[in-house]
Amino acid sequence: MTTRRTIIKSLGLLAGATLLGGAKGVFAMANREDGWFMPDEGDPHQCTWMAFGASRKIWGKKLLPEVQRNLVTIALTIAKYEPVSMLVRQSDLPLAQRLMGDKVELIVCPLDDLWMRDTGPVFVVTENDDKAGVDFNFNGWGEKQDFDYDAKVASFVAQRADVRRVQTELILEGGGIEVDGHGTAIITESCVLNENRNPGLNKAQCEQELKRLLGLEKIIWLPGIKGKDITDGHTDFYARFARPGVVVAGHDPDPESFDHAVTKRHLEILRTATDAEGSQLEVVALEAPSRVREQFASDDFAAGYINFYVCNGAVIAPEFGDPRTDAAAKRQLQRVFPGREVVQINIDGIAAGGGGIHCTTQQEPKV
Repeated sequence: MTTRRTIIKSLGLLAGATLLGGAKGVFAMANREDGWFMPDEGDPHQCTWMAFGASRKIWGKKLLPEVQRNLVTIALTIAKYEPVSMLVRQSDLPLAQRLMGDKVELIVCPLDDLWMRDTGPVFVVTENDDKAGVDFNFNGWGEKQDFDYDAKVASFVAQRADVRRVQTELILEGGGIEVDGHGTAIITESCVLNENRNPGLNKAQCEQELKRLLGLEKIIWLPGIKGKDITDGHTDFYARFARPGVVVAGHDPDPESFDHAVTKRHLEILRTATDAEGSQLEVVALEAPSRVREQFASDDFAAGYINFYVCNGAVIAPEFGDPRTDAAAKRQLQRVFPGREVVQINIDGIAAGGGGIHCTTQQEPKV
């Protein structure tokens, strides 16, 4: 089954541009001088955006009801801490209303799938309380899945949120970007530097544009891995900032897993890395579960704890039915997110499609 994620369209801000070599044309000059930056996910949110977008065409008859239940569980759990705005097809509106009532704002919008992290805008702000949404030209993770409707989600959400839509020629997904809100990002090369997203662009060109768009000063590049899942190895399945200077990273201890070598290499890179301020990173490793519940186990099953979501006052994280690693993940998350409640939920349907909680959400920062 084709599984995870979607992306968007993008950039045009300020005057003054410089021509970069390669196939992509013109990128505008500047980065932090413009004042725009992507906040840390742990900063206060205006709301969380989601999409009730699972379809039988993509998910299949057996998995669809469970995936819809998982989306409802995620939305209602987050809604205890902050508002949730959920896009929904007109045909699915009665079901969504029955399952969520008035606890979630439902907004009718055409959709292909449910991965708001990748299809929604990446919100940026300024110190003067301006807010915008960067549209990164979602192309179905390199045209692996239909994306006609989802390519328009970033623009739709930006308009609905009443913020400026920032465009770029870069093609990538929100799940491929992790920032600390203080100038440092972690990004996987396997996504952003992939020919199926940005052919003809080299790392320096991508880095210049990402720094401009997101207010970055330093990017820590992880290799990631191509072709093993539909996203080509998104960052949010490998490494996340808990706060500036502290990174939570995944470790797959199974030597038979394709993720074993890549997670080991990521840990090596992160443990020797410094952030934009020159400080050594503290790296906390979360071991993947050794087993999952049988009902939805599959080769696509995304069994890892890194794809958690940080909302106002809480961390929403998965549990997979492995008592040892479930408990260890909760303890570690509680330690690195002091003052937040760590809530673990069952998302087996979504995980069976190769995704997680973070993939289904997109935070809109509060200014």
